[in-house]
Amino acid sequence: MLGDTAASRIDMAQLPPQAAALITRLQQQVQAQAREIAWRDAKLEKVNFELARLKRWKFGAKTESMTAQQRALFQDTLAEDEASLQAQLAELQRGLPEAPQTQKAPPRRPRRQALPEHLERVEHRHEPEDTTCPSPDCGRPMHRIGEDVSEKLDIVPAKFFVHRHIYGKWACRCCQQIRQEPAEPDVVDGGIPASGLVAHTLISRFVDHLPYYRQEPINARSGVHTPRSTLAAWGGAGGAKLEPLYEAHQRFILSCRMLHADETPVPLLDPGSGKTKKAYVWAWARSHHDPHPGVIYEFCLGRGSQYPVAFLGGKGPPCPESPWNGTLITDQYAGYNAVLDAG
Repeated sequence: MLGDTAASRIDMAQLPPQAAALITRLQQQVQAQAREIAWRDAKLEKVNFELARLKRWKFGAKTESMTAQQRALFQDTLAEDEASLQAQLAELQRGLPEAPQTQKAPPRRPRRQALPEHLERVEHRHEPEDTTCPSPDCGRPMHRIGEDVSEKLDIVPAKFFVHRHIYGKWACRCCQQIRQEPAEPDVVDGGIPASGLVAHTLISRFVDHLPYYRQEPINARSGVHTPRSTLAAWGGAGGAKLEPLYEAHQRFILSCRMLHADETPVPLLDPGSGKTKKAYVWAWARSHHDPHPGVIYEFCLGRGSQYPVAFLGGKGPPCPESPWNGTLITDQYAGYNAVLDAG
């Protein structure tokens, strides 16, 4: 305390009796004031707790329902109790010493980040039409002394265009032979989407989480009719073409001798029921100590042990060359026990 600190620096025996008595009386007043402040703080905390409990009973969720007669027993005195607690709280707050007002720091102005350097710059030059001095007594040509540069960010919206493949036919008039280049392979055989459109559809659906029924009107604004059923068929064809890449990525993940595994639930639409059911996405990641990190995700309909057995044991597509052998780090979920060595 202040009084104790001051008294510790003063030798009371060397002071006159009147000064020593005054210091002792001041110490007692300071201690009494400290006890009063502590009592007020405790009382204020108690009133706040009672008020919060009253509001929680009035406005909070009820775990047990009450009848109208039971609620009437409390509602008669509810307003009076709340008003009494509010009055006690206001009285205690008036008795507390005012807290010193600290000067607030001025709000920081947001700092605009510089535009990325890799973006294409399209320059627009703005120069005066006449660069002669406008003074009637001069009229001499002016000299360029510098420039002010401002940059504005712009975007070119997604634009549809058509790849037109023309396969020339060549015939020999003597041998009656015809020669023509074979058609290039595509993601959707015999379909109209190029690989870029299929990739855009997949990214919009599975990365940007844009459903097909929303992609349909977006494409329609450009005059392109793509029903959601067509977009879904394109997505399925694109996923089938990515299977070899997935298998190669799985072999890369399983080439590490230490793997981290975890699974997380995701909602799956249940057609016909109007509801969703629980599916799981399993994540298999290489060790963070490995110089070549990587992770692969596998969508499964459940959380059973057959899914890690199929992924690590070579009992399901895509099958690795041999069952995986190494250290598996998990969260002790029992579904991984089927692939662990008991020894």
